[in-house]
Amino acid sequence: MEIEQTEVIIPTPDGKMPAILYTPVEDHRQPAIMVLMEAFGLTQHIREVAARIAKEGYVVIAPDLYYRELPNNKFGYDELEPARAMMWRLDFGKPMEEDIEAALTYLKSRPDVYPDKVGLTGFCLGGGLTFFAACKLSNQITAAAPFYGMVLDEWIDAVKNIEVPVYLFFGGADPFISLERIQQIDSRFKELKKDYQLKIYPDTDHGFFCHERSSYNSLAAEDAWGELISFFRKHL
Repeated sequence: MEIEQTEVIIPTPDGKMPAILYTPVEDHRQPAIMVLMEAFGLTQHIREVAARIAKEGYVVIAPDLYYRELPNNKFGYDELEPARAMMWRLDFGKPMEEDIEAALTYLKSRPDVYPDKVGLTGFCLGGGLTFFAACKLSNQITAAAPFYGMVLDEWIDAVKNIEVPVYLFFGGADPFISLERIQQIDSRFKELKKDYQLKIYPDTDHGFFCHERSSYNSLAAEDAWGELISFFRKHL
């Protein structure tokens, strides 16, 4: 499907947040998906993922969650320490909730979007924030699919607030997310009888979906892509 790319500005309580918007050229309403970025920022890889999803027939937005630190807020995959430092300067409370909510409000206001069919996915930092959004903004989204997101203790407690289908993807050899932590997340969803799927790719590292990273695993990435698109087709 042919798509167009534009840059938009989203107003937030803390200022103007740039975002990349991908829209199918077809002139009718589509479901929408938000793609949340990695710790390395709104990189070329995240833009490519967003464009790839849009070509499946979705309006897709990728907000720059590091907008408070423009212009030098993107990092190469060999710049882990400064990327992590910027990530941990984010406020994973009300400001982050307001940023994601502002992007959702923008998406839903568009005449080419079905406002009741909005999904969320993200990778690395964005995977954690997809989980966070499912907990905090469940009444504003339709489905969520986090990839190898680090999950804070209070978010595990907040799983009780999730009211949408969730599909979680993890690498079995992820040095940042232990199997014990993944099992804890799995048990919490199961205990609360939530509508969820959780898939672990054995011997697969953090960032396995990104072909620009040394941890890329083509078989896992290909499988996860198929699972992601099937999940969104089912729920959006």
